Amino acid sequence: MENLLVRAARGERTERPPVWLMRQAGRHIPEYREIRDAYSFLEAIKTPEVAAEITLLPWEYYRPDGLVMFSDILTVLEPLGFDYRIESGVGPVVENPVSGPDDVDREPGDVAEEISYVGELLDRLDERVGDETALIGFAGGPFTLASYAVAGEPSRTHLPLRKLRARHPEAFRTLLAAFADVVREYLQFQIDHGADVVQLFDTYAATLSPADYREFLLPLHRRILADLDAPSIVFVRRMNGRLEQLEATGADVIGLDWTVEIGQARERLGDRPVQGNLDPSYLFGDPSFVRERTREVIEAAGPRGHILNLGHGVDKDTPVESVEAFVDTAKAFSWD
Repeated sequence: MENLLVRAARGERTERPPVWLMRQAGRHIPEYREIRDAYSFLEAIKTPEVAAEITLLPWEYYRPDGLVMFSDILTVLEPLGFDYRIESGVGPVVENPVSGPDDVDREPGDVAEEISYVGELLDRLDERVGDETALIGFAGGPFTLASYAVAGEPSRTHLPLRKLRARHPEAFRTLLAAFADVVREYLQFQIDHGADVVQLFDTYAATLSPADYREFLLPLHRRILADLDAPSIVFVRRMNGRLEQLEATGADVIGLDWTVEIGQARERLGDRPVQGNLDPSYLFGDPSFVRERTREVIEAAGPRGHILNLGHGVDKDTPVESVEAFVDTAKAFSWD
């Protein structure tokens, strides 16, 4: 029988909800910290055997229904000529950010060549557990990537990119389109190397007004996700009240953050599969609290086309026993 997560992503009724966690590959797991003592973050993601070891940690702990590759959304900066590093206490820093409206028309390099280490990682994972669980690939979305590329570092308001949109709308459009083309190629590259499902993280896209999202970004999301050779998930944080825009992306699955009431989302989205959406902070409760809240999400989402997940990434200080309670609740659940 086909993998449970893939079946749910296609909208099928499943005997229980498949489960995985965004950012599950590391951080909260003790062995991850031990590995990171020996490797920097970029060394870890660019060394396939190390990245595979980290990816497999949650498999060894929890046996989730999907393994998300250990990587980073900024890898696709490389084919567009951006150099970046991870700076402690700051986060990603782009060393050669966009200098102005004349610096946005970029000719991409060869994705398969410049990010070959991701293909090697997925090949390793496919050989190791490809018949036992779904492999999940991902990429950052155009707005989120462009925010880093223009600001040069994380930005809470994404004002540098929004200024570019206000002052130079065509340059804004050109930059987003350049990222969209690379992201599209990158997601298909992951599928070609064994990814069973792919997720587009345009986490910050809700910073755009609904009108700007519709004009500038929705066509690009549709272009990225159209006709991929595997089911796709789209995730944008804080889109409560704008779910119809996510539905219009054409993604097979709509990712929901924890600000969305999942039962109401199901009513609005009809038969469209959804993913989510337990509040990540709930995993700091005791296991009985986690099990209770997890069951509430499962029951509100229903048996058809629901992938259980958090409403955002698992926090690095989350207790292992709480993640166990979350995953085990899904595995013990039955709609029969």
